Amino acid sequence: METTASIKERLLQSESYEPWMKELKSDSRKSVQQLLVSWQRRIDKKHALLKHLEEKQAFDQQFKETADSLVAGIDEAGRGPLAGPVVTAAVILPEDCSAFIGLDDSKKIGKAKRNELAQLIKEQAISWSVHIQPPEAIDRLNIYQATKQSMEAAANGLDIAPSVVLADAMSLSLQMPSEAIIKGDAKSLCIAAASILAKTGRDDLMDEYAAAYPQYGFSKHAGYGTKDHLAALDAHGPCPIHRKTFEPVKSMAERP
Repeated sequence: METTASIKERLLQSESYEPWMKELKSDSRKSVQQLLVSWQRRIDKKHALLKHLEEKQAFDQQFKETADSLVAGIDEAGRGPLAGPVVTAAVILPEDCSAFIGLDDSKKIGKAKRNELAQLIKEQAISWSVHIQPPEAIDRLNIYQATKQSMEAAANGLDIAPSVVLADAMSLSLQMPSEAIIKGDAKSLCIAAASILAKTGRDDLMDEYAAAYPQYGFSKHAGYGTKDHLAALDAHGPCPIHRKTFEPVKSMAERP
C-alpha cells in the first residue's frame, strides 16, 4: 500500500485529474481522504483564479482595434490620506499573462503577494511607469486635479506609447484615446497591475517617511486618518509631508 507521504507528494505535483487518483476515493484511510479534499480545493481555487484572470484580460482586449494594439492601465494610490504623495502607475501588459494568476485590485491582496506581483509586473510588462505627486502639488491643485495630472504624467512616462489608455474612474487628457473605467481595478487586468505598482510604490515611500518622522507612525497607517495618526497630529502638529488643505491638518496648521 502506498504511503500517505508518497500520495501527498504525488498530489502536490499534479495540476489536473489523473487516472490513478480514482483509487484514492476508495482508500479507507482518513488522511488520504483529507489529502484528496485539499488537492481538489487547490485545483478549484487555481481554476477560479485562472477564470478571473481570463475575464479581466478579455475586458482589456475589447478596447483593441487590432491584434497589435497596446492597452495601458492606470491607477492611483493615496487620494484619501492626510499625509504623503499620491502615486500613480501606468502598465502595458504582455499578450501572454499566464504568469499573473492571482493579479487583482491591490486592496484585495496582502502585502507579501503585492510585493511579489509588483516585481513580476516590472519584469514582464511591455512598459511601466510610476509618477509621484507630492503633497505640495496636492495642496496647490486640489486632490482631483493633482491625481489627474499625475495619471497623465504616468501615461506619458511609458517607454512605448499605448494605443488606448484605461484609467480607473478618471477622464484624462492625452494624445491617445482614453477611457474612464468605473471600478476599473476590479474589471481590467492592466488597471489591476497599475494598482499594484501604485500601492507598493506608495507604501515604500511611506516607510521612508516613517523613518524620517517616526513620531507619526506612517509605516502603520500610510498617512490615513487613523486614531493613532490623529493623536500624533494633535501632539506634534503637522510635518512637511502633511497635506495642509486637508482637515484636520488645515485647522491644526492655522493654530496660533
